[in-house]
Amino acid sequence: MADLTPTPDRPGLHVSKPSPNAPATGSAVCHCGASATATGDGQVRLLVEGWTANHGPAHRNGGRS
Repeated sequence: MADLTPTPDRPGLHVSKPSPNAPATGSAVCHCGASATATGDGQVRLLVEGWTANHGPAHRNGGRS
């Protein structure tokens, strides 16, 4: 399986939850240089919300929703 972890050369967001009982994990790297990781369902949810609001999609439309 390919490594889907984001890097500065391949920015993005990756979330994994291998089973319903395992904690989610997530990592994000933005082309602006920001990066973050999270462990646990709640923390990963916050990571995704922050990425969506401030990086990734936010950069594509100039920060406007």
